[in-house]
Amino acid sequence: MDTQLKQALEVYQQSCRRQKAFQLAFYLESWDAETEAPAVSCEARAGAVETLSEMSYELATDPALKQAVKTLYEGRKELSPTLRHEIERQHKEIAKLERVPQEEYVKFAGLMARAYPKYVEAKRNDDWSAFEPILTEIVAYLRRYVVWRDGDKHGYDILLDEFEPGYGMAEYDRFFDLLRQKLVPLVKKIAEKGNADLWKPTGEYKVDKQKDFCENYIRKVMCFDPKETVIKESEHPFTSGFGRLDVRITNHYYPQDPASAIFSAIHEMGHGMYERQCDPALDDTMSGGGASMAMHESQSRLFENMVGRSYGFWQKHYPKLQRTFRKELGEVSLEDWYRYVNKAELSLIRTEADELTYPLHIMVRYELEKALFDGSLEVKDLPAAWRAKYKKYLGVDVPGDREGVLQDVHWAGGSFGYFPTYALGSAYAAQMVHAMKEDLDWDQAVSASTLKGVASWLKKKVHRYGASKEPKDILYLATGEGFNPDYYVEYLLDKYSKLYGIER
Repeated sequence: MDTQLKQALEVYQQSCRRQKAFQLAFYLESWDAETEAPAVSCEARAGAVETLSEMSYELATDPALKQAVKTLYEGRKELSPTLRHEIERQHKEIAKLERVPQEEYVKFAGLMARAYPKYVEAKRNDDWSAFEPILTEIVAYLRRYVVWRDGDKHGYDILLDEFEPGYGMAEYDRFFDLLRQKLVPLVKKIAEKGNADLWKPTGEYKVDKQKDFCENYIRKVMCFDPKETVIKESEHPFTSGFGRLDVRITNHYYPQDPASAIFSAIHEMGHGMYERQCDPALDDTMSGGGASMAMHESQSRLFENMVGRSYGFWQKHYPKLQRTFRKELGEVSLEDWYRYVNKAELSLIRTEADELTYPLHIMVRYELEKALFDGSLEVKDLPAAWRAKYKKYLGVDVPGDREGVLQDVHWAGGSFGYFPTYALGSAYAAQMVHAMKEDLDWDQAVSASTLKGVASWLKKKVHRYGASKEPKDILYLATGEGFNPDYYVEYLLDKYSKLYGIER
């Protein structure tokens, strides 16, 4: 490496250390705001967040850093593959950020700090009018953002690409069209058949017992070291953290049904495992952590659904759950519990939806977001549009906005373009499991006392790369082929036709 590249690399690495320090500050503020900060503190904290955002913007657009990245980009053939990928991404990110006016960037950071407590209050009170004004501001900013960023991509495609590089409306439209064509007929047959013969939970499942099962037992099954993880409560379960050794998870407990918290715990620990199993060599780089949101969701939904809802998993772990809830589950058979956690039904809540109907929930959000950014829908009309699409796709009436447009936290965080990655991630997961079955005994791996076998395969094939490669390249390395949604469709058709005794 010549002297000019070495000097540029030194400037770049110094900037990265500072950027990671800002990331830590933002992460800790966000974690605190969503778990235990007093709601009345949001305004005062918003000012501090705006100041941090201003400083972060100035660092990210510093002329010395831009020149260093430009030099490294021009000489990228001499860099290691990991650093080359990182510089290519940084070159792209700097160009993106420069198009956003600093004052707008800072103002939006403050808006995000105020939005979450407003959202929580609105959801708890089933009061759309309390959240509508701030969501209107968020959408207005993002509409300006896509204009500033207009170039090789336009409108909503810009937001989609930020969560999953290379995927825009054309790709998602083809994907969702396939799901509609292949899955909707089976969904209708199952809806007609119904679930009248299925066991359903009754009574109260004490929250302290649920916590013990999730935070102690399931955490061990998922190979998590308690010294490296924190679990708290929030309105909407999520995973956060700073590097491999600081992974934080939240959950939400419902006394009437333990399954909700159990599968949320498995889902979020799937996210956390991805972070924890990145190559330690990436710790001091900007390439640690997940490669994209769809790749991240592939890990959480692989564990939640393909592992966590498998018969083998519960054959091993249901006895412990029964001992935890002797009165409530002591007489409930493994088969009844397995059928219950795999029931398919037309429902209201995305996070409680079964695997088969889940993509329909995502399609609702995807279509609403598209409409918001092509100008055919305004924020004030979201509740009515939401109700109409739930009636169209899921055949259900939405009783209130708490169960409707206010059920998800994502829009309060400005995360438009995120939702489609849930469905895409599920398809990635099915493709990975298909490849995994060629390398290990899947049934044995999911029914073991811990999920070490599955975790080890994923570490070798997916997790260790962190964000040092493009998602599509990681998927190819793990499975030996490009994205193929047929594995996902076949998995769902096979599983649910057997569960409900329906001929394909």
